[in-house]
Amino acid sequence: MVAQIPISVAVLVRDGLVLLVHRHPSRRWYPDCWSFSAGGHVESGELPHQAVSRECLEELGVHVHDPLPIPMTVSDPTLDVHAFLVTRWDGEPVNAAPEEHDDLRWFRPSDLAELKMAHPESLSSLLRAVKVATGQPLRTVR
Repeated sequence: MVAQIPISVAVLVRDGLVLLVHRHPSRRWYPDCWSFSAGGHVESGELPHQAVSRECLEELGVHVHDPLPIPMTVSDPTLDVHAFLVTRWDGEPVNAAPEEHDDLRWFRPSDLAELKMAHPESLSSLLRAVKVATGQPLRTVR
């Protein structure tokens, strides 16, 4: 059995919109597709919520407050994904990691099904996170 790689990812939600980043086409893993706002490896000695805070600062230039753990479905058996809903942060998100991402955008939940996602199986988890953040009902994505 292969050891899983611990990963922390952030789902930033503001005004009912979710922030996604577009992974650079030259990326080795999951190139040329949309992904969670920020994320990466949990470093040795780091807790998942610390990793997501660090990744948000490194990739988006924002200091997050109170990341809330949320369940996230990812089918890659090599990954141990720790996902966090983020609704409060200091600063305005920017692409602070242009070597990793070539775009970032805010999306309505209804637009997510049309995107080429790094982990399409995570879409229902992502939509549940937005629902938690907004308290608004969402239509089911099939």
